[in-house]
Amino acid sequence: MTTLGTASAAPGEVDTGRLTVGETRDGSTVGLPVAVVNGSQSGKTLYVQAASDGDELNGVGVIQQFVPQLDPAALSGTLLIVGIVNYHAFQVAEHRNPIDDTKMNRAYPGDENGTSTERIAAATFDAATRADLIVDLHQGSTSRMINETRVRCGSRHRMHKDCLELAKVFGCGHVLDQKGPDGQLARAGPDEGIPTIDPELGGCVGWDLDSIDIGVRGLFNVLRYYDFLPASVTTETQTRAGGFDQYGAPAGGLVEFDVDLGDPVSRGDRLYRITDVFGTTKDTVTADTEGIVWRTRRLPQVATGEYVCSVGIDVDSY
Repeated sequence: MTTLGTASAAPGEVDTGRLTVGETRDGSTVGLPVAVVNGSQSGKTLYVQAASDGDELNGVGVIQQFVPQLDPAALSGTLLIVGIVNYHAFQVAEHRNPIDDTKMNRAYPGDENGTSTERIAAATFDAATRADLIVDLHQGSTSRMINETRVRCGSRHRMHKDCLELAKVFGCGHVLDQKGPDGQLARAGPDEGIPTIDPELGGCVGWDLDSIDIGVRGLFNVLRYYDFLPASVTTETQTRAGGFDQYGAPAGGLVEFDVDLGDPVSRGDRLYRITDVFGTTKDTVTADTEGIVWRTRRLPQVATGEYVCSVGIDVDSY
């Protein structure tokens, strides 16, 4: 019997329940939605979570589509799934936990006696560290972004190669291989010896079905490659970036892009221009180096110095 919160499944069973992480302001229990999928045969354990940022919903869409397709009778090993991590932020469609104004993915490994965010991080980290592999589903907030997977442990980490392999298996097509900030699950998991990736499934308001399909396919790739399922999977070459150049607005006005997501650019290529409301160009911005257009703002209006786009740099393939 395998349990996660109130979910409990014997071999060959699936169960859903709640993982208690505290109480609301009226004293009601806060329980994260969880699932246990216990294969009929023994094997590895995979931990999957979504919505550690409350407005990043594509991961929730992935889990919604993924779990009904699982047949525990055909599965070897166990899946532990937390469908919504940042409960309070999800309820109000915000990025950060409104109870303590904290970003969940800066709080790992958490503190069971700490703030609201730290307690949720501690409870989910306890579940994650029961696994052999960790997949933390994200998206590029509400900006526009390519589908990519992040490896955040850093190139000198002992788990770096294993995390890169997991990212390649997931197979978004693009990988950001850059050490992340302290407190990310994709940093804390490898420190415990567990390969961990952070798929960033596009970027949108609400959710995007194409990105959700990529996430579902990625999870099934993981199941097949790591022998949860009997079918094999062939990995595909990934385009890897080692970092970002970020570009802002040299003037206020309206942004008109000359490039789109995923486009390769060379030094000097025009990325966008800023116009006034009558279409007169006020300024133009060109690429400082070669790379790939990785992320762009969604709304066209900008103030001076406001973020406009990111270009992935130090690009190679693996």
